[in-house]
Amino acid sequence: MTGIDDLPVRDELRGKTPYGAPQLDVPVRLNTNENPYPLPEPLVERIAERVREAARGLNRYPDRDAVELRTELAAYLTKTGKHPVGTENVWAANGSNEVIQQLLQTFGGPGRSAIGFEPSYSMHGLIARGTGTAWISGPRNEDFTLDLAAAERAIAEHRPDVVFVTTPNNPTGNAVPPETVLALYEAAQAAKPSMVVVDEAYVEFSHGDSLLPLLEGRPNLVVSRTMSKAFGAAGLRLGYLAADPAVVDAVQLVRLPYHLSAVTQATALAALEHTDTLLGYVEQLKAERDRLVTELRAMGCEVTESDANFVQFGRFADTHAAWRKILDQGVLVRDNGVPGWLRVSAGTPKENDAFLDAVRELMGTAGDGPASPKEQSA
Repeated sequence: MTGIDDLPVRDELRGKTPYGAPQLDVPVRLNTNENPYPLPEPLVERIAERVREAARGLNRYPDRDAVELRTELAAYLTKTGKHPVGTENVWAANGSNEVIQQLLQTFGGPGRSAIGFEPSYSMHGLIARGTGTAWISGPRNEDFTLDLAAAERAIAEHRPDVVFVTTPNNPTGNAVPPETVLALYEAAQAAKPSMVVVDEAYVEFSHGDSLLPLLEGRPNLVVSRTMSKAFGAAGLRLGYLAADPAVVDAVQLVRLPYHLSAVTQATALAALEHTDTLLGYVEQLKAERDRLVTELRAMGCEVTESDANFVQFGRFADTHAAWRKILDQGVLVRDNGVPGWLRVSAGTPKENDAFLDAVRELMGTAGDGPASPKEQSA
């Protein structure tokens, strides 16, 4: 039977595994940072109306440049990001992953490199390899904050073409201060210059503000966003970026023709009509996230400060065994491969109660609680 290794696969893809989290049929699934609240019924009805209207023209290609959608996304960013954004500053694609892919196709590729500071969103490195871009793993501090001095040295040494900064960071949850991003931007321009991509997939859950105002006067800076998290639309697959108009023009050189379907555009436009309602769910999730932090710490867990809709907690002597024991209680969380740590998405109050009960059960099992710092470093 033929396997992948028998095919003429590119060398940099050999031995790699596809991205993915377990999709298990359990009562409580808190492993993929989804918004747990279903879309409100008035929005469902509005989606049906817009899709019905779009369906009448499915014999024709959709708006190739998604102008109406980009205009409404710009209005949303202007309203919530404290920085004026125009249609010409926005580009949209099938999820923020396709946005990242298009950026790497445009500014990366064979003979070029990208750097990210890990642990961080693993798709940055995977998409880099998929586009033939060399991937450089930059450093973080032990508490998962970004080590600015070390990052600046890495940029000066490697002179990457693309620099990724994830804030709030996934899987750790902590945000990167604006002054740190500015310093990294300056370091990147001195080294190459290169593109700096700020991944703000979880920014609506943050205690602070978006970094959109940093775009002013910085043509090599990009802010990437998604509708999967705050908008509760993971199944929609709609991501977008804000940047200098020249960046928007550049990514269109690599985008596939008519890449956003008429149905996708119609659904996203309907969701944007209900922004205030959807952001109300965000406030509920922020409160639940903070409750998870408080209660996990009360149990004796270490918890990374979180500005996202998830919490990283530990430290466990055997991370996978801890994950399995929580799963045995009917609760699925994420083992991201960060030694000693697990990640839980903020769910509904009922789901979070089930998770906290599962952790209490875990903590009550001899030898299965969080390891001491000495044990963890051994």
